[in-house]
Amino acid sequence: MSGELRVLFFASLADQLKCRSLVMPFPDSQLSAADLRDTLIEQYGETWNALRSDQLRCAVNQEIVKMDHPLKPGDEIAFFPPVTGG
Repeated sequence: MSGELRVLFFASLADQLKCRSLVMPFPDSQLSAADLRDTLIEQYGETWNALRSDQLRCAVNQEIVKMDHPLKPGDEIAFFPPVTGG
């Protein structure tokens, strides 16, 4: 599984995308979380434009990161909307 990425979607984002998780091969080139987001939008079409939100958050291996965070084979990437509480 080292040559793959596991991608998770949470909360309202998962509902919008109608997808909770997917596994995809790691590309031969360098990849950031933002690159992955753009690849998913390109691959799955405009129905995945919810990933374009400025409010989108990302975690890699359960640690919140910025969108320019570099990815490596075997990483688990989670995309989710901002968390609110009250």
